[in-house]
Amino acid sequence: MELKMFYRTQRELAVDLNKLVDSYWQEEIKENELIDGIKNLYENNNEKLLKDNQFTKVVQQHCGKRRLAVVEKVLEIK
Repeated sequence: MELKMFYRTQRELAVDLNKLVDSYWQEEIKENELIDGIKNLYENNNEKLLKDNQFTKVVQQHCGKRRLAVVEKVLEIK
């Protein structure tokens, strides 16, 4: 799966985060690809993903609780 390094908006980031987690759930990518993808998205776009150690509202609304639970576990937030 091809992901950008840097995103212009929180919405674009959320859409690709959804694609990444969904493709893992549909067994299109392996677990290590999911982990690497999430970590890369976080490292390069952390200001668009998190604010005050919580997911931004736009990301919460677009991704939903189940996807963000996976992201939390990978990033070891909280």
